[in-house]
Amino acid sequence: MLGLMLSSKESQEMEYLLKRELEELLLDLSDSRIDGIVKRAMEERYQMIFKLYKRFTTQKEYLKYVRHRNHSDKYKTSQTD
Repeated sequence: MLGLMLSSKESQEMEYLLKRELEELLLDLSDSRIDGIVKRAMEERYQMIFKLYKRFTTQKEYLKYVRHRNHSDKYKTSQTD
């Protein structure tokens, strides 16, 4: 585990950057031209960035970006033997 000390201004900047990245990913995830495999990778990235974003914001703020499980399930490929 790593630690990070940020000033108030740096923390606000990090919050802003993470929020913009989440919004960009949401936009890309809604694009029907993007392949399912790519969307699955984007969904994994979204979840990682969302977890970081939660550390910088209040519950009220991060609840706007919660993605429900059914969004990511549709990108999974089924494997049958």
